[in-house]
Amino acid sequence: MSGQTKRFVIIGGGPGGTTCATYAARLGAEVVLIEKDIVGGAAHLLDCIPSKAMIATGGAMSMMKRAAEMGLAKVQVELDFEALRRRIQGIETHLEDSVSSLLESQGVRLVEGVGRLTGTNSVAVDCADGSTLDLEADIIVLSTGSRPRIPEWAPIDGIRVLTTRHSYPPPELPEHLIVIGSGVTGVEFVHMFSSFGSEVTLVVSRNQVLPGKDPEVAKVLEQSFLDRGVRLVMGARAQSIETSDSQVTVRCDDGRVLTGTHVLLAIGSMPNSENLGLDEVGVESERGYVKVDHNLKSSVPNIYVAGDLSGKLPLSSVASTQGRKIAEHGMGLHAGPHRHLDYDKAASAIFTDPEIAEVGLAEVDAFAEGRKVRVTKVPFSMSAKALINNDIRGFAKIVSDPATGVVLGGSIVGRHAAELIAVIALAVTAGLTVTDLVESLFVHPALTEILGEAAE
Repeated sequence: MSGQTKRFVIIGGGPGGTTCATYAARLGAEVVLIEKDIVGGAAHLLDCIPSKAMIATGGAMSMMKRAAEMGLAKVQVELDFEALRRRIQGIETHLEDSVSSLLESQGVRLVEGVGRLTGTNSVAVDCADGSTLDLEADIIVLSTGSRPRIPEWAPIDGIRVLTTRHSYPPPELPEHLIVIGSGVTGVEFVHMFSSFGSEVTLVVSRNQVLPGKDPEVAKVLEQSFLDRGVRLVMGARAQSIETSDSQVTVRCDDGRVLTGTHVLLAIGSMPNSENLGLDEVGVESERGYVKVDHNLKSSVPNIYVAGDLSGKLPLSSVASTQGRKIAEHGMGLHAGPHRHLDYDKAASAIFTDPEIAEVGLAEVDAFAEGRKVRVTKVPFSMSAKALINNDIRGFAKIVSDPATGVVLGGSIVGRHAAELIAVIALAVTAGLTVTDLVESLFVHPALTEILGEAAE
């Protein structure tokens, strides 16, 4: 291919696909991007962004209700459901238009339709207008994302029995919402709808919410839920859902029966790998996820995978970074030694109230592995800015190597945790030490000061 323009064909226009497309185009590639639904990604623009917009509205309502504690007259607030719906649609439209404009400005050809592999270097597209388009490519990128997992016992109707895709916002504000699933998505929905005034019951299959996360983090969130009046049904797994005109009934494996007006399933996702032609061209997969190497290559060398389909961390930030890495590798920029993606150093956040964020090695994992670490924790009650904000919930925790002082990880529970974690994430990625954090001159008064204190 020396002297010739490389041809990229990308199936799926989520964060991984669009980032790959723009980077490859900037590097001189000829790029075709195929998307069937929404440019920017259904999981991103129809799940992630709307949920955070609703959470922000709920947070504003909660803050106004606490106005008297800030020296203001008490404020009466109520939810305007239709205004919220318009707000979410406006954000989605704006972001989709922005992504489309960026792609077009880079010369990326957008094709509306469904793509599938027909060979190791060829893709067929069933276009939205009913025609079929055949494309040849030097590099093929699969970034088709995922969708909510729906068990056989769940009669999803989009009215009373909902998945996340039906809930931004739902057809009506639930009077009593039963949330099945206490992972990241589930707890965000609990926070969201309890803020709006719905009665909420959370079915927790384990002995804590956020299974696998730091127990101290889970405990803070559980207490926040209880303070809001959320009912926690611990150690129970939903087995069936029955609906009537006015209510839903959820039966659990331990015999408990729960009733409400709506039920929401948040029990994970499934990769969109059907009908891609993976087996026909020899792309290896496992449980629907495509097997990839450290460069995101599949078992077919010129076919790469980005985003949820890769089976790595299902985060938009990870997908975008994967897309960039694929573009660079496909264009030959990584022929020599280079830094590979280290998924253990990816920062993540849960947008509950209080927010939760973490990065790197977790304390619970270090102890489970028998690894010696130094753990320091400082509560936000010691922060002047937290007192000023009238919100002293939570803490910052830093995990470091006791011998070298290198920062290995950390977790934050509290206001603006998703922003604050960036400091620890940078330290983890760059190999900084606790001394580097202690000697940083943070703003005063600011919430970031607590990170320096946690590093001492």
